[in-house]
Amino acid sequence: MEHILTPKVEEVKLLDRYTAKKPAIGTLYLTATHLIFVETSCNTRKETWMLHHLIATVEKLPLTAMGCPLHISCKNFHVAHFVISSERDCQNVHQSLVRLSQPVEELYAFLYNPKQDEDERRNGWGFIDSAMDFKRMGLPNEFWEMTDLNKNYELCSTYHSELGIPKTASKGTVFGSAKFRSRGRIPTLSYYHKESNAAICRCSQPLSGLSARCVEDEEMLQAISRANPKSTFMYVVDTRPKLNAMANRAAGKGYENEDNYSNIRFQFVGIENIHVMRNSLQKLLEVCAMKSPTMSDYLTGLENSGWLRHIKAVMDAGVFLAKAVAEDKASVLVHCSDGWDRTAQVCSLASILLDPFYRTIKGLMVLIEKEWISMGHKFTQRCGHVDGDPKEVSPVFTQFIECVWNLMEQYPCGFEYNEKYLLEIHNHVYSCQFGNFIGNCQREREEMRLYERTFSVWPFLWENRHQYRNPLHKCSLGKEVLRPSTLPLNFKFWCGMYNHFDKGMQPKQSILDHLLTITQKKAEGEKKMTDLQRLAVMDGVLADQGSPTGTPPEQTSLSPVSVSHTDENAKPLMNGAAVEEAEIELVPTAGSEKMEPVGTVVSMEIKDVRGGTKFL
Repeated sequence: MEHILTPKVEEVKLLDRYTAKKPAIGTLYLTATHLIFVETSCNTRKETWMLHHLIATVEKLPLTAMGCPLHISCKNFHVAHFVISSERDCQNVHQSLVRLSQPVEELYAFLYNPKQDEDERRNGWGFIDSAMDFKRMGLPNEFWEMTDLNKNYELCSTYHSELGIPKTASKGTVFGSAKFRSRGRIPTLSYYHKESNAAICRCSQPLSGLSARCVEDEEMLQAISRANPKSTFMYVVDTRPKLNAMANRAAGKGYENEDNYSNIRFQFVGIENIHVMRNSLQKLLEVCAMKSPTMSDYLTGLENSGWLRHIKAVMDAGVFLAKAVAEDKASVLVHCSDGWDRTAQVCSLASILLDPFYRTIKGLMVLIEKEWISMGHKFTQRCGHVDGDPKEVSPVFTQFIECVWNLMEQYPCGFEYNEKYLLEIHNHVYSCQFGNFIGNCQREREEMRLYERTFSVWPFLWENRHQYRNPLHKCSLGKEVLRPSTLPLNFKFWCGMYNHFDKGMQPKQSILDHLLTITQKKAEGEKKMTDLQRLAVMDGVLADQGSPTGTPPEQTSLSPVSVSHTDENAKPLMNGAAVEEAEIELVPTAGSEKMEPVGTVVSMEIKDVRGGTKFL
């Protein structure tokens, strides 16, 4: 509280980001954890909360006729423009927020208490266990095993303590390979495809330089190749542009020499580094900040940012991995420089394409825990949780979440979760309300005693899973390997992410939200009917006919919503999903391609579901 110079300021104006409509007037409060704006200009009490830790920048602008402007930008892309009448109050609020948004010691997770006892805290941290996912894949088996060679983090300080390795790899091979890989990040199992015996493995770049080689590392790759008897070769995928990899080679690192590794096929996929991605996002946000751009200026700015091209590059790499495993039945080894940024993106996307489990609410939790948290993605540095080197900050995880959203746009019936689920996870990555995304690796989290001092986000999300269900989800589609199109026209600007807090930019009514409400009301109605029938049987009004009719509410909410429509020529809702899949009847409006739901708001359009600008 010593950082708060002025805890309350009255008669503060909150300006609309895009329009010149009348500003909201209210009172601004500063607490130990939040900035709160309470609007007093309307009959109903309206509150806007901003967690201090989500604030990325606070800028005090020059004095104007209206007052002293204060511009706040958040890590979850919430932007607020306040005008404070007193320049002294504005200066005090500015100084307070600068200090509160850059914690030196205590992050919000160490202060947050959801009123759970120690048993509930401990059970919450055990809710998601990445080791169980390997058992689900069929490990251990005749080809792969889980090893505790890294139990004291002597093998690799940034890996998990338990790793999947080929059974034929000896201890000497493993430790020898670790010495030849950057930061000791050896090739380890990411995903095992039971149907083909093919595996996706991940590691860091070899310390090969211009001519160095390592017999143990060559033996390690041979062991991975032999663990898949259905293929005579394996792919080695370097996610970097070739020019970048060659520059690393001159510095004593680099990539595998095909002459030294037998039966490998080498491939570059060309995803840019963290610095390019950071600059690209900044350019994208500048486009978002344009007040009244022409369509030409907007599309030019979007193109010049390069953001959607980078999203496409990540998706292309994930598709390549999935195709190699599912169609070529070949194992794949993936790396970038250190194996904790681009490698995590690509392995995670390939797993979603290959395995329907990761398209479920709980499955995505497991995937993030296994591929990002356990395998050493540097969340503290990449998300800027504490005041550190700004060059280490980069939207790596944001890109992954956006790739998943693009998949959901192409397969609207293929995922159990909805857009809100992705946004909620993304928000918690940056909020530091829970301990999951604090620290750069598992070892750091143990040293900070996060399991004793903070709470896990996964039980919180699971408890609210009814909010994150996709009402169009069809279990029958979940068995397929997804083969998305990566043509440029399929990548769109994600309005739901970058303009999430700009209500004027959002559809007035979302069809998917409407369907979710319908299914929830249906579940509640059936539960009520079942309870009434049970009471009627107990009172003797109805005869007991064995089991009451109705479906338990949990099952009802999981059931897919079927859509019927009467026009055979109606255009598909999205790539791979026809409009024939909604319980609302959709009919085309005369003289246009717009579809309107019968009996609901007539202004609702199919583009509300898709939302966004295509990449041209």
